[in-house]
Amino acid sequence: MQTLRFANGDEMPALGLGTWKADPGEVGRAVQAAVRLGYRHLDCAKIYGNEAEIGAALAELFAAGDVRREALWITSKLWNDSHHPDHVLPTLQRTLQDLQLDYLDLYLIHWPVAFRHGVLYPEKTEDTVPLSQVPLVATWQKLQEAQHMGLVRHIGVANFTTQKLQHLADEGGRLPEVNQLELHPYLQQQPMLDYCRLQGVHLTGYAPLGSAGRPEHLKPADEPVLLADPTILEIAQRVGATPAQVLLQWGLSRGVSVIPKSVRPERLAENLAATAVELSAEDLQRIAGLERHRRYFSGQFWTYPEHQYTPETLWDGEC
Repeated sequence: MQTLRFANGDEMPALGLGTWKADPGEVGRAVQAAVRLGYRHLDCAKIYGNEAEIGAALAELFAAGDVRREALWITSKLWNDSHHPDHVLPTLQRTLQDLQLDYLDLYLIHWPVAFRHGVLYPEKTEDTVPLSQVPLVATWQKLQEAQHMGLVRHIGVANFTTQKLQHLADEGGRLPEVNQLELHPYLQQQPMLDYCRLQGVHLTGYAPLGSAGRPEHLKPADEPVLLADPTILEIAQRVGATPAQVLLQWGLSRGVSVIPKSVRPERLAENLAATAVELSAEDLQRIAGLERHRRYFSGQFWTYPEHQYTPETLWDGEC
């Protein structure tokens, strides 16, 4: 398995299992099936609402001797309602309790957006909190404290622009070690990739297959279907792979990690087998030509202009 190496020598498996949208009663079985197939990277988050079930599944795997804790890379994320420094450590400790772990391998600020504590999804402007009141730097410094305490081995962010990453470095003491963001051939984020390579920041790409399973209200009628792209289909047929495997190998070939999600054992095995797919330089060049600067997650759901939350401020003009 290809890995991404950190400064202290730790290595994150480049292909992991995403656990968003995995229904109760399914996610635990999916995690156990994935680990038994050979997955060693699990991507979790408090807002997914399934960390307790994942924790129970992990406890069974450890007890049965199927895998050691040290062999797994487990990521979780701080939700938007817990950015205040008073809430960061208690929220992290709850995640550790739910996952039945002593530490996380990676902990991320999920979005550069703050909500009133206890609000999972805002319904009105008053449910959000402007970053002038809860600065990202203050949240970031609390994650550094959690790392110093040994609760997390590595810290990072998700959905941050290069401008926001640099702000954490300039005002918060250091750059994140990882930025998790939407990444696929329709949104290739090459300037971000170049910046992170230069700065020593790893990237994890979510929605690597185009996130066809996300909620219907997030899908416009004219949405392009990545898995049905003619170029991807032609390459897949020629190299003897599935379209999903081509998309995952494309991400891996760029030196980033990818976290496709599935609860079906046969699909889990198919995704894992993407690590053996070989794409030629010509294949990669053709896929590079698919760039549309197309976000499946536009950030429109965090639009509260009164608190300066708009897609424009979220993405700082970056594609």
